[in-house]
Amino acid sequence: MRAIAIDDEPIALEIVKSHASKVPFLKLDAVFTDAFKAMEYLQNEPVDLIFLDIKMPDISGIDFLNSLSKKPLAIFTTAYTEHAVTSFELDAVDYLLKPFSLARFIKSCNKAFELYNFRNTGDARNFLFVKNGYEQVKVCFEDIRYLEAAGNYVTFVLEGKSILSRITFNEVINLLPSGKFIRVHRSYIASANKIDKIERHQLTIMGLKIPVGDAYVQNLSVLGSR
Repeated sequence: MRAIAIDDEPIALEIVKSHASKVPFLKLDAVFTDAFKAMEYLQNEPVDLIFLDIKMPDISGIDFLNSLSKKPLAIFTTAYTEHAVTSFELDAVDYLLKPFSLARFIKSCNKAFELYNFRNTGDARNFLFVKNGYEQVKVCFEDIRYLEAAGNYVTFVLEGKSILSRITFNEVINLLPSGKFIRVHRSYIASANKIDKIERHQLTIMGLKIPVGDAYVQNLSVLGSR
């Protein structure tokens, strides 16, 4: 898994470099104190994962990630806690609070590696297994109408039943096949093929009304090109 790190503090980058050298499946190709040089690098080089500081001069890590049309996996590294919610809304893999230990760093990398592997093999599958109580339940992507988040739980609303699973929305998003599901609200993901009607602030899926958040309206624009 190829990675880069962006942080305006050289000492912070040295820590990431040191930790990354101990992770066998991770290759840290480059580090940057200048986010715009990193942006130029990303235009020409393949990158699977970014370690990204949030508070940087000129552009924040959040704005930097938002600016990318093709987003690699991202792990935010920061000394501040107030951006945690925003980072997970951007589907970040993890949020490392400085100073972080090697063990915590490796845990984040393992999580990123799992998602990386799924991205490269998951589209060939037509299902996933989700935890429901003490069981792992098989869920076919074709059966999903929509997903609704509530804290650390997600309800998979299927045709004829619902499954409540203890999993974060961020984890679910990274397990779903690209192009088949659309995030339409902070708490909702819709199956693109199941949408019957789109209105300004809601959409209809098989008679069920799903809210559409202002920040996610643009996500529905891809349906017009189908």
